[in-house]
Amino acid sequence: MSWLKGKTVLITGAAYAALKDGAPGSIGFGIATAFAKKGAKLVLTDLDEARLNQAKEKLEAEHGIEVLPLLAKMEKAIDGEALAKQVIDAAIAKFGRLDVLINNAQASVSGLPLAKHSTEQFDLAIYSGLYACFYYMKAAYPYLKESQGHVINFASGAGISGNFGQSSYAAAKEGIRGMSRCAATEWAPDHINVNVICPLAWTRALESWKDAYPEAYEKNVTVPPMGHFGDVELDIGNACVEITHEAFRYMTGQTITLQGGTGLRP
Repeated sequence: MSWLKGKTVLITGAAYAALKDGAPGSIGFGIATAFAKKGAKLVLTDLDEARLNQAKEKLEAEHGIEVLPLLAKMEKAIDGEALAKQVIDAAIAKFGRLDVLINNAQASVSGLPLAKHSTEQFDLAIYSGLYACFYYMKAAYPYLKESQGHVINFASGAGISGNFGQSSYAAAKEGIRGMSRCAATEWAPDHINVNVICPLAWTRALESWKDAYPEAYEKNVTVPPMGHFGDVELDIGNACVEITHEAFRYMTGQTITLQGGTGLRP
């Protein structure tokens, strides 16, 4: 029996997406697949109902686990705190517990230099990423305290390196890294572990960005030393599973940033 049997994992931004060649191209879905293979119950959020239901159908059919899909679009125009609470409440009503929260969802406009960014574009990144992470962590806290659970937040090398044309995206991601460090300190006495991953995987979003902004892509994206980009399940998803495994084993309450694609490194 897997150590994740009976545990509930919530992953934001986890709808299914395919690359041009038909392979899975969504980090959220890759993470969901890795946890599904270990027997976890899944709560998946996204803003595309059709692709969200596609994720549910594939995961349940292929791995025999239960999936709760929930439409959730975090933006400035709505009460984000109330939305996050609704999602968490639905997860608890369905499965009775929450063990892992993975804040993966993020929208942004990339490829535009800072001087050409609009307030609306900046808000898009901050509300869908940083505020979403904040609201979901607040809403999940009492249940993670009860389960002595784990949080994985997704940041980016864009903020660490200062990528061209990604000022709003980088701002959101660096905010997430800072907030995660504070949460790790504050929640350690409650035996809640908080980690950050900065992934580099070949996704449908990156594929589309390369097509739309080839100049920015060439300036910002380089193939990792191993010669290929990370796989959404085998590298990113499995990294989440292994970090979670260690968190449940040791409950250290420390935050670690992992950056890279294949061959993830501290």
